[in-house]
This record gives sequence, C-alpha cells and structure tokens, in this order.
Amino acid sequence: MSEVDEKKEQAAVAAGGKQFSIQKVYMRDISFETPNTPLIFQEKWQPETNMQLGNKAVVLSEDVHEVMLSVTVTAKIGAKTAYLVEIQQCGIFNISGYDPKELPAIVGSVCPNILFPFAREAISDLVARGGFPQLLLSPVNFDALYAEYAQQQRKQQEGAGEESVQH
Repeated sequence: MSEVDEKKEQAAVAAGGKQFSIQKVYMRDISFETPNTPLIFQEKWQPETNMQLGNKAVVLSEDVHEVMLSVTVTAKIGAKTAYLVEIQQCGIFNISGYDPKELPAIVGSVCPNILFPFAREAISDLVARGGFPQLLLSPVNFDALYAEYAQQQRKQQEGAGEESVQH
C-alpha cells in the first residue's frame, strides 16, 4: 500500500469509516430526434418544453454502485414536436461505511446531483447541433425530489400495513 493510500485510509477511519468516490462517469444511451424538420424551423420559436427525470441504482459489487440518471426533454410548438432528447447518464461510485438506511439517499440524491451537470451539458450540445436555440436546463434539487419520493414510499407502506390489518 502506498503512503498516499495509507493516508486516505487513515482519513476515512478518522471520518467514521465513510467513503464516497467517483470511479467513472459515462453516457450509456443518447437519442436526439427532430421528427418535424425542416418545416419546424419555419415556425415561430416559442416552444413548450417538458423535462422528465428517472433514477436507477444497481449494486455492481460490494461497495460499488452504478447509478443511472435518465433525462428526457421534449420541446413542442403546438402539437408538433420540435425535438426529443433522451440521455442515460451513468456513474460508478464507491460507497462504503454508511449505514444501510443512508444508502438510498446517497444513490437517490447525491449521485444524481453529480451526474446531472454532465447530462445537462450533453443535452444543450445536442439541441444546438440540431439547429435549435441553446437550451439551458435549470438546476434540479434532487434532495427535495428524493425527500418527496421517500415520503410517498412511507405513505404507501403505512397504507399497505393498514390494509393488512383491516382484512
């Protein structure tokens, strides 16, 4: 073990043994569609833009997790789709020393916060290369989204518990 590795390990132990690091950030899948070109370029550019987010985590090995952030952006002018962008931005993360109850929040909030800027940049680039005005997606509060998701899960579990009691 090198001196640098020993110092990192000692620092992790001093911090309660919790470790979080990024192994790799990569794009798994990307799609850009412009079904109504070139006629859509003649329309007045006042699109209605919709963004949908998804998150999925997979355990690759002990303390190694792949997190996939799916981002879909659709821009429409009236009923016509100007463009549709879909990206699966992924990361491989080393996560160790955390309480198992903390892990869902890390993969549901911390990791997407890291991945989103990469996806946002790729989407902006694709839209511009497609001949459309630059698209700057607003930051996303993944902490709030995860908190909302966790609250919904608790309500569903409580509801399921009440149903089993009522039968």
